[in-house]
Amino acid sequence: MYIPFHDIEFEARVWVYQANRQLTNEEVGTLTETLKAALEGWEAHGQALTASGKVFHDRFIVIAVDESKELPSGCSIDKSVHWLQEIGPRLGVDFFDRSLAYIDERGQLQTIPVSQIKSAVATEEISPETTIFDNTVTTKAQWMSRWKARADHTWLKRYFQKQAS
Repeated sequence: MYIPFHDIEFEARVWVYQANRQLTNEEVGTLTETLKAALEGWEAHGQALTASGKVFHDRFIVIAVDESKELPSGCSIDKSVHWLQEIGPRLGVDFFDRSLAYIDERGQLQTIPVSQIKSAVATEEISPETTIFDNTVTTKAQWMSRWKARADHTWLKRYFQKQAS
């Protein structure tokens, strides 16, 4: 059963997928409608899952499921991955490219290859205060509080610890 994202519980489990390029308004509309339709019929072992999905910043897809009502199964989680695997090639988008990190540089979303993060920290292109999108969040509450976080409060903190020594 699909519900609007703002109505899903804070404890809902989330998965964040990132597009390897900015999505157009038309693509966001297509993804939104596709997600609504898919999530409306999403089930685990014949039981409807209470779920939501939304596109943020024309780049990120967040899928959430309220596990207090019904737990998703491995097969149902796989099914949600398949939705994106199917629509991605039709849109010319890869939602599974983890070689890019996303930063918010003064309100502008920018990408940086993960392989270049260490040098970006060394040249101060990324500072401890730089806002990073941390797609490792697992609940809506975490997504709300730390999806956008200071770089030194994310998995990047190890680079700043080395820099301070």
